[in-house]
Amino acid sequence: MDLVPHPDSPHSDNSGGGGGGGSAAGALSPAASSAGAASALASPSRYESQKRRDWNTFGQYLRNHRPPLSLARCSGAHVLEFLRYLDQFGKTKVHTPACPFFGHPAPPAPCPCPLRQAWGSLDALVGRLRAAYEENGGRPENNPFGARAVRLYLREVRDHQSRARGVSYEKKKRKKAPAHPVPAAVISSSSHDGNGHSHHYEHQMPPPPPPGAAA
Repeated sequence: MDLVPHPDSPHSDNSGGGGGGGSAAGALSPAASSAGAASALASPSRYESQKRRDWNTFGQYLRNHRPPLSLARCSGAHVLEFLRYLDQFGKTKVHTPACPFFGHPAPPAPCPCPLRQAWGSLDALVGRLRAAYEENGGRPENNPFGARAVRLYLREVRDHQSRARGVSYEKKKRKKAPAHPVPAAVISSSSHDGNGHSHHYEHQMPPPPPPGAAA
């Protein structure tokens, strides 16, 4: 997920003169501009780049496995081994039950509790690898990243880290806006009585039925 900053273009340096940079930029032909736009569109997105790196990392893990594993023989159990293997590179402090800061969202002092991969990172990783597996010829019904054991493991990690770190991973439900009643149509009418006096009436009509309702 590293972002590589792009160096500034040399044409943006105006130290050699007031109009030098502008003339160089204006010298670009329409064909060169179109080629640059096409190159920008062809470059992979951040998600696609990360997915490719994750897939390469998983492939390396399978090759280094003892005995080496082929993708066809990979199961949900091997995915769990891979996720536990990644914990050694984690950067999220997960307090043990014996730690005085267990359940404390903002510990006031350091502690010797282990570092682990955050649940959110593992969940996103499994999602990317699940998509990459099928993009690389795997059959959806045999996808080890969608195995029930993997889903249960992610749920256990989420619940444990939520308790240990004192944070909630529950999504907040959005409140639905109250439905505004349809205003009734008002029809005005007037009439005259026998004494020459006029009377004004207003009749409220019910709102129209919803589309598709039976007549």
